[in-house]
Amino acid sequence: MSVRLSAIASRQHKLYDNHFYSVNTNHNKASYLTHLTAMASTTAVVPKDLPTEMQAILQPDKASTKLVQGTIPVPTPTHPDDILVRVVATAPCAGELLWARNFPELIPADKIPVPGQDMAGIVVAAPQHSTFKPGDEVYARIEATRPGAAAEYTLAKESELALRPRSVDWAHTAATPLSALTAYQALFTHGTLNPAALLGGHNISSDKAAAVRANGQQRVLVTGASGGVGSWVVQLAAAAGAGAVVAVAGPGKGDLVRELGATEVVDYSRQTIGQWAAEGSGGEHGVDLVVDCIGGTSLAASWAAVKDGGLIVSIVSSPEAARPAGGQAGNSAKAAKGLFFVVEALGSQLKDIARLVDAKVARPLVDSVWGFNEFEKAFGRLEGGHVRGKIVMQVDGSLE
Repeated sequence: MSVRLSAIASRQHKLYDNHFYSVNTNHNKASYLTHLTAMASTTAVVPKDLPTEMQAILQPDKASTKLVQGTIPVPTPTHPDDILVRVVATAPCAGELLWARNFPELIPADKIPVPGQDMAGIVVAAPQHSTFKPGDEVYARIEATRPGAAAEYTLAKESELALRPRSVDWAHTAATPLSALTAYQALFTHGTLNPAALLGGHNISSDKAAAVRANGQQRVLVTGASGGVGSWVVQLAAAAGAGAVVAVAGPGKGDLVRELGATEVVDYSRQTIGQWAAEGSGGEHGVDLVVDCIGGTSLAASWAAVKDGGLIVSIVSSPEAARPAGGQAGNSAKAAKGLFFVVEALGSQLKDIARLVDAKVARPLVDSVWGFNEFEKAFGRLEGGHVRGKIVMQVDGSLE
C-alpha cells in the first residue's frame, strides 16, 4: 500500500497544475499557457509556515471502497480562482466511493482519490481579487472532478464558496452544502416552486407575496424525506409556502418530518406511494411536483402520484426510464414529465442558504459526528442506510 500511496502523492501537484486544461476542453494548450502567464500574479500566495504535507483519507483503488489514511502534499493554488482552505469538517455522500468506477466519463482518471466533497473550513490563502480573505470561515460543495475535503487542507473554487452560517456549529455547517443545494435546485431551479417566496425579488415585498400565492397552489411529494436531501426539500418547500408537503418516510420518522414542515406523512412500511395515490390522498388530480431522493420502486410509483401535467424531479436516476408501462401504477400515460439532474456547486446559492439557516427558516440535520481517525466507522454508518440527516467527520478536532 505504501507504493500506491507514494504514487498518489507524486501526482498531487501535477493534478492541480493540469486541472484547468483537462476539464476546460474549449481551451487548447496554447491558450491555457497564455492564461497562466497572464494571471500568475493573481494566484493566491501560500503562507511560508504552511506544512508541505498533510494527512488525508484516500481511496487507493477506485474499484474498491476500501479507504486508508496516508500522507500527501498540501495542495498548492495554481489558478486565479483557487482558494486554499484548512478543513474543519467534511460530510461524505452515500455512494461517492463508487463514482470513479461507475462514472469514468465524469471523474478524471488522475483525480487524487480524496473523498468528502462537502466542506467547512477556514481560508488559508486567497488571491488578491477574491471576495474571501485568510481567516474567513467558509463552506462549499467541491465539484466531484477534484479532490475532496477528507484531508487537512483542500482547494475550493471562488464560485463554490460562501461564508458559512454562524448560528450552527462546524459539523452542521459541513452537513449543509450538498443536501441544501440539491434540495434548492430540485424545488426552484428544476421544479415548479418560486424561490422569491423565500428570498424575495427585485421588488421584494410584492415579488414575495406573489410567489407565496403561486406556491400555495402547489402540492409537493418528497421521497426519502428524513434523509440528508429529503429533509431539506421538506423544509424549503414548507418555508416557500407550498400548499401541501407530503413526506414519504420510514417507521418512527413521522414526528421528525412533521416538525420539519410536512403536512402529511406516508409511512412506506404501512402504505406504498401507489396505495396512497389510489386512495385519493394525493387530491383529485394528484401532486404537482414529486422530488425523488430514493429512486427504484419509489421513483416508479411516483408516476401514480403526480398529476396530469405535473413534474417528477429525481436526484437518483431518470424518471422517464422508470415510467411504468401503460396501465400500471395508475395513469402512466398522463402528460406528466420527469427529469434527472446533477447538482451544481454554486456559492451564490450557498450564500442564500446561509441566510436561511441563520434566520431559522431551515436547519441541517446531522445523524452522527465522527473523528478523523474514525473514517471507516463513519463510512460504514453512511453506507448502512436509514440515517437521519448527514454523517460528518470532524477533521480538525480542536474546533467544534
